[in-house]
Parts: sequence; structure tokens; C-alpha cells
Amino acid sequence: MSNDLFADLGWLPRAPADFEARLRGLASGAEGSGLQLLASHALDENRLMKVARYLAKARAAGTALSPLTPFTLGVITNSTTDFLCSAIAGTSPRFGLHVTCVAGAYDQGLQESVDPGSAINAARPNAVLVGIDWRGLGLRPTTRGDEEADAMVAGALAHLNAIRAGIHAGSGAVCIVQTLAPPAERVFGSLDRSVPGSLVSMIDAVNHGIAAAVRDSTDILFDVDGLAATVGLASWHAPSEWNLAKLPFASRLLPLYADHVCRLLASMSGKSRRCLILDLDNTMWGGVIGDDGLSGIRLAQGDADGEAYLDFQQYVLSLRDRGIVLAVSSKNDDLVARSPFREHPEMRVKEEHIAVFQANWNDKATNIAAIARELSLGLQSMVFVDDNPFERELVRQALPEVAVVELPEDPALYARTLGASGYFELTALSREDLDRASFYEGNARRAELQKSVGNLDDYLASLDMEIVLQPFDEIGRARIAQLINKSNQFNLTTRRYSETDVAALTDDPTCFTLQVRLIDHFGDNGMISVVVCRGVGGESWDVDTWLMSCRVLGRRVEQMVLHELLRHASAANAREIVGTFIPTDRNGMVAEHYAKLGFELARRGEDGSTSWRLTVPGTVVTPPPMRVTRIGLP
Repeated sequence: MSNDLFADLGWLPRAPADFEARLRGLASGAEGSGLQLLASHALDENRLMKVARYLAKARAAGTALSPLTPFTLGVITNSTTDFLCSAIAGTSPRFGLHVTCVAGAYDQGLQESVDPGSAINAARPNAVLVGIDWRGLGLRPTTRGDEEADAMVAGALAHLNAIRAGIHAGSGAVCIVQTLAPPAERVFGSLDRSVPGSLVSMIDAVNHGIAAAVRDSTDILFDVDGLAATVGLASWHAPSEWNLAKLPFASRLLPLYADHVCRLLASMSGKSRRCLILDLDNTMWGGVIGDDGLSGIRLAQGDADGEAYLDFQQYVLSLRDRGIVLAVSSKNDDLVARSPFREHPEMRVKEEHIAVFQANWNDKATNIAAIARELSLGLQSMVFVDDNPFERELVRQALPEVAVVELPEDPALYARTLGASGYFELTALSREDLDRASFYEGNARRAELQKSVGNLDDYLASLDMEIVLQPFDEIGRARIAQLINKSNQFNLTTRRYSETDVAALTDDPTCFTLQVRLIDHFGDNGMISVVVCRGVGGESWDVDTWLMSCRVLGRRVEQMVLHELLRHASAANAREIVGTFIPTDRNGMVAEHYAKLGFELARRGEDGSTSWRLTVPGTVVTPPPMRVTRIGLP
């Protein structure tokens, strides 16, 4: 286990001794998956450079890098970009991406952003990292009073906001704006934070201004201030490296910085993890429940190890409260494994907090695959925590899509290590995010009900479902954009739209939009489907986007959505609805979506894409058993 959790990416396994040989020997046709596996180790800056060079050569040669998703990142900074860009690109396969960085000229952020023909704007990037530190914003200590300090703060914020505005106008990209890490040196000692003209107080004010501006926009906050404080400002800043090479922080922290950047890019791309799978013995409590019994496991106040496990459980509950789904995979007798949840007075995580409980004598990989199937989540959504190195390595080898946390020996550091891993990174937080855990726990209860009901129709009727249909609106905009950017499996075209794009679709009279919610007697599933049709006003409606949350699969929501589309297309005198399926490495489950709904195949492309047509007049779709509530729709 690493001695420095953050600098050495201690939640990841160590890089293999033959790393370079493995990189050179990646099998033809499997370069993308091979890179992802190699990048999932803790790589230092030199190895990250090697991965970045491999990526650049593969792109130049036209090598397919599936399943990695391409991502173009603009970089605006007042520091040297070569090292930053290589570290970010080399890290990106760890998160299922292959990032191409387009760097602006040194310390020319404003000019790059406002020039429509600049390298960054011309590249039409997916996002632009605005990575300017305090030295590039005209901040300097002053003892001349509040007015001068306030003017410098206002000027720094105006400069950053002008860059953001230029990028939005020039390329339409999302800006990732980082906060400022203050210097470690203090002028006024403990008074630095309260003296208006100190760098610390001005940087605090700028950081508050950045957070407020980003919160009210579609841009993304990158809290470098918090990251630097976590590792320690004296460790973060390396004055000699700034003087020598204009590196904004210590070069040994490049892997950490790049990991945090790529977490945000992955979250933007819908690749954040959603489910935490927990081992039990010596992970959730000390000891082995089957051998030690309820009274023998360590899980109590007053005992150092017992309190460590309680703290970890409390952190796990905090993750659940923000929407992370909890599951259990334990080699154990089911009743014995459940007994602490049911009977131990100190247990903080209860049985009702667990969406899927797999306790048996199967191997962990088999159980994790079963959990994914029951939750209708991809393995890419899973994070596995187990104290046993053998079990961790088994899951890594059998299920490389699953993130496996390298736990330390000391349980007091379990929560810190899981938190440091960043697998559950968010760029925005919606009500549906907070409620996600309860959605999946409700799904588990629905699955139990289905087992006791004779047939599917009776089961669906017993759910007492209500579907709520309405066009896009301002209230739902953030969640709509989030669903569009995170849904990968039940997603016919996987087109991505920002909140700004969603607003434009809402106001476009040639577009028909639909947001769908589903409620049943187990609870509100939240927004579960999004549809965008173009060509309204003409004879042919083109389904630009159709996606659905996998947690409502099997409930015939797609039939109800098609019924609604036909209703509106018929009222608009449209003659046909045209749907397109564009294959990715993750949406194969909907390859026959249109065929199952009665569409006729019109075209099959060389890339595997298909086009389908459905005649509107005369087509009838029998709606499934659910009540319909329409809001803002005729």
C-alpha cells in the first residue's frame, strides 16, 4: 500500500514491472481495452507520458481505440502545458476516454478565448479547462486598503468570466474553471485570512466568486483549492519548479491533478460510477461473522478497530444519501451474513439500505455480474470494495470494467481511500441523483413482487403505474441534460447535448420534445426517458434522441412513448416517423428497438447503423396498463 495516498494514487494497484513491454505488446484490435486496463494502475508522470505518446501514434495511424470514447479538451493556462496535457491524455483511458488536448498559447487565455479562429475554438472541443492560477490574474498583496484589494478581486473574476464568455461564443464548449490554490507563504500569519489585502483573503474571495458564477451556469467547477489543501499547500507548490519550468504545482502531483481532471471529463461523458458493492467480513466489520458470531465481530464504540468500521459505514451511508446504490457481495451463508444488519445494535448500514444482497459461496465476480443484471446497470457503473487482495485481483481480471479499490490494511483509512478514489465524481447534482438509491431499492422490491405474480401483465397492473408526459421545460433542463449525457445503454443515437443545447431544443418550433416520469406504488422513479424529434411541421418526423433509464426496463414505457409520439405526429399531419440506431460499445441492447416496435428497416449502414420507418396513418399501439398524466401537452 502506498505511503502517500494522494500523491501515489494509493487507491489503485501498483503498475506492473513490465509496464512498457505490455504497452508495446497491446494486441491489434484490442488497443483501447488494453490501454484502459494498463491505465487503471497507479502510473507516475513518466508512464503517463508513454501512454500519451501511444495514444497520439494510434490516432495518427487511424487505429480504432474502442471502447474508449474520444474527447477533445482545450487547455487555457498561465503555465507550461506540455506536461499537463500529456498527463491528462495518459490518464484518460483509466476513465474510458481517449483525450486529445488542444493547448492555447502560453499566458494568452483571453486572446485565445475571444478569437473565433484560435486553435482552441477552431477545434470545437467538448470542454475547455480554464486552469489559470493566482499568478496569472494580477493578484498581489496590498496594504493600501479594501478598495484596491476589492478592485483586484473584481478584475480577476472579470478576466475569468470574459474567458468563459469567449469560449461559449467561439466554440460552445463547457468551461471547467478551477479555483485557486493560495501560496504556502504567509505575510500576516494567522491574520492572513482576515486582512483584506493579503493574498489569502483575496484568493478566498476569488474562489467564492468562481463557485457562485459556475453554480449559476452550465460550466463545471474544479476545486483545485480543495485538492491542494488536502495534500498540503507546502507539498502542492514547488517554487523551484515554477521558476525553472513554470509548473503551477509540484511535478510529482501531475498524476493526481490529471486524475481529478479526467474524473470531471468522465462525469461529463456519463461515465461516473453509480453502485458501491461491499464485502462484509473485515470490510464492514472486524472479524468473520460465521466464525466469531454477533458478539465476536468488532463493531462498537470504545474499540479502535470497531470505531473504524463504524466510521466507514457512516461514510457508506453518506454516499447512499447522495444517491449511490449499495449492494453486498459476500462469500457467506445468506442468513448468517444478514444477521448483523438485522440484530447487531451498532450496525449503521441496515438491510433496507442494500438494494441487492448476494451472500452465497459463488466467487465474487459471479456475484457482481448478478448484481449488475438485477439492477439493470452496466459493469462500468460498479465499484467493488473488499479487504482481501486475492478477491480484488480476481474481480479485476474477470471483470475489468469494474472499479476495484485498493484498500489499506488499516480500516481507519477505508473511508479516506474510497473518497480519494473519486469514482463517484459529480459535475452537477439533481433531485434524481439524490433519490437514485431509493429508485434501485424500489426496483429490488418490484423484482420480488414479480416472482409472486403469475404473468407480466398482472405484474405490471399490480404496480399501479402512472406515467407523466410533458415537453422540455426550464425546471427539468438540468436533469434532461444530465440524462442525455449519462445514458449509454438504452440510448438509440448517444448524441450529447448541454443545458444550453437543451434550452435551444425547447424553443425550436421544428422540434417535438418529451420528458417522461414514472410513478408506481413503490415510489417515484423520477425522470426516466427523454425524446427529441426533429422535422415537426413536415411530413417526416426524425427521432434525433430517444433514451431511457435502464431501471424501468420491462415495464413497456417505450410502447407508451411511441403511443404518445404517434398521437402528436398524427395531429400534425405527419406521414411517417423515422428512427436511427447508431451503435456504440454499450448500446447493443437497443439494436432491435425499432423492429420490436413495428418499424420497418429502411437502410443499413456500413458502420452498423440502421434507419427505420413507421407509417403514422393507420398505425395503432396498444398502451400498457398505466395511468397517463400530461402536463403542457394537448
